[in-house]
Amino acid sequence: KRHLVVDTEGLVLKAFVSEANYYDGSVGSWLLPGLRKRFPRLKKLWADGTYAGTFVEQAQAVGIDVEITSRLSDVPGFQVIAHRWVSERTFAWLGNYRRLSKDYEYWVYTSDAMIYAAMVHIMVRRLARLQAAS
Repeated sequence: KRHLVVDTEGLVLKAFVSEANYYDGSVGSWLLPGLRKRFPRLKKLWADGTYAGTFVEQAQAVGIDVEITSRLSDVPGFQVIAHRWVSERTFAWLGNYRRLSKDYEYWVYTSDAMIYAAMVHIMVRRLARLQAAS
């Protein structure tokens, strides 16, 4: 599984790849101490419903407010969930890279490195576009 912490623009701040047998909330809890140390201005996280529970409590213990984004249960059909599209868009960007389109990697560390390499490529392309426009 790929776990991403992205900013409001969808750029990856922290990526973590784990085996599929770990619960999302516990993996998210592993990321919290490093997030707080690396990004001291981080005040709020929007998270999927699978991160509800102990993850929220542990995040509040380190000073990060967590808002769980979930769909309205009484409305049938497709719903746009506020703030969730930002991270989903990032997953879609990463899916455009061949090494990340499927789970080709044997080691999770290699997959983690490929996420960062793809994100560097995305950011460099954006900077080149900005440079060409000015």
